Amino acid sequence: MTDLVPVIWLTLKLAGVTTAILLVIATPLAWWLARTQGIAGQVVGALVALPIVLPPTVLGFYLLIALGPASPLMAPLQALGVRTLAFTFTGLVIGSLIYSLPFAVQPLRNAFVAVGDDNLDAAATLGATGRQTFLRVAFPLAAPGYVVAAILTFAHTIGEFGVVLMIGGAIPGVTNVLSIEIFKSVEALEWGRAHMLAALLTAFGFAVVLSLLRLERRFLVAPLNER
Repeated sequence: MTDLVPVIWLTLKLAGVTTAILLVIATPLAWWLARTQGIAGQVVGALVALPIVLPPTVLGFYLLIALGPASPLMAPLQALGVRTLAFTFTGLVIGSLIYSLPFAVQPLRNAFVAVGDDNLDAAATLGATGRQTFLRVAFPLAAPGYVVAAILTFAHTIGEFGVVLMIGGAIPGVTNVLSIEIFKSVEALEWGRAHMLAALLTAFGFAVVLSLLRLERRFLVAPLNER
């Protein structure tokens, strides 16, 4: 069991780093998507949602090429002595950011849409700048969306397999996360270990879904019943 500590720690580290970065990246993107009605918003929205429908191996394959030593994207880093980001923790973070992007953007976009134009217009009428309107009106009202986005992003990153396997492999202490450890346990016919890890992730998934349902009831159903 002690040999699982580094695996669990690496998994939580990857999920935590990915969630923190995505909440920052997704905020301006979700705000723009919530305020944009044209074809540009539809195209960007489709690109953001693309990882949901793409097979993880497809996304992982293209990321493997993009982060590999032959990629033109790596040329600036190679000048600094970084030959490749594939099969590194940094590469896993980049892959996780792209793969989990829609799970951060969509809840935030929905939360910003739910703020409504009336609240934003009222703030503008009182002389608030665009930045002040966002920080003092939109951001506080969208707080439940941030909670949902954080939970979904964290959980989705922990459950990654295809993308992680393609761009990270199973390097102990570097890219060997829980989903990969289950795969390795099955390959080695270590059924007891595989059952234990699978049960752990299943319990975690159940807790996530239950938490989301309770949040939905608290922030959506309860206010409607009070009217």
